[in-house]
Amino acid sequence: MAENTYETGRLDLPFVGHCTFGKAPPCTDWSKIDADVAVLGVPYDMGTQYRSGARFGPRAIREASTLYSFGHNGVYDHEDDATYLDRSVRIVDIGDVDIVHTDTPQSHARTTESVRRILDAGAMPVCLGGDHAVTAPIMAAFAGHGPIHMVHVDAHLDFVDERHGVRYGHGNPLRRSAEMTHVTGMTQLGIRSVSSSNKQDYDDARAAGSTILSVRDVRRLGTEGTLAKIPDGANYYVTIDIDGFDPSIAPGTGTPSHGGFLYYDIAEIMQGLPKKGRIIGVDLVEVAPAYDPSGITAMLAARLILDILGYHFLANPTGR
Repeated sequence: MAENTYETGRLDLPFVGHCTFGKAPPCTDWSKIDADVAVLGVPYDMGTQYRSGARFGPRAIREASTLYSFGHNGVYDHEDDATYLDRSVRIVDIGDVDIVHTDTPQSHARTTESVRRILDAGAMPVCLGGDHAVTAPIMAAFAGHGPIHMVHVDAHLDFVDERHGVRYGHGNPLRRSAEMTHVTGMTQLGIRSVSSSNKQDYDDARAAGSTILSVRDVRRLGTEGTLAKIPDGANYYVTIDIDGFDPSIAPGTGTPSHGGFLYYDIAEIMQGLPKKGRIIGVDLVEVAPAYDPSGITAMLAARLILDILGYHFLANPTGR
């Protein structure tokens, strides 16, 4: 078969073919992961307090991602005069964690083991949620891969310790992650307004090494000022809750919060991040497609992930 170029091979339009992330090759045998990036779905939303449905997020993000995958050799950006995600970056889609309905400990254990398989293969995990509870078991898989600085985009602090016995819901993942010895700090962006966390949670987060910036803080500081708040030379794990964005561009989520980011607010920070250090993993969570018939939330999610990967591999071509 002829190699796909701009004028040869299959045209491969978005609605044609298998629906893997970005139409990357599937890898169903996890003992044979051979790639720079492995995309993993974590279709779990039993940590949700309000509107469920994020279990369908991985499928929606994958489908949306086909819009950005015409089979050409990368994407040329005229503003940056750069080509992102050319064929030198090897991405595979390894499917989903096998979630066990109503069994949180088992589902989280399977998530941790799945991410470990990716790390053992030397690939970067990119995880599609699912609600934000999945970040804690994902981070558990990074034990032995620290120190790690977490860059967290969200409307909510997610630093609740325990509420009515719940320690592993979607209000707890940053607290649980901060308790891990390989996590040495956090920069939390977009935290605002009515939150699931009280003042003590904010005090505890700062004591654990977190820098907390609201949307208005980020806009006052600008891209460079915000990046200056993030430590240089670190290994960064990026966790993005789609409700960090304004519901005007991301309505499909369980806990929308007005006053959120717009696309370039975060895209430009993500572009600068790999120039400061190395991104070692990404998750994007809380896309609940049932609340967004237009599909723009999943399109935003897919675009952000592809942007982050493009920015990382352009800045670190040998830093796989």
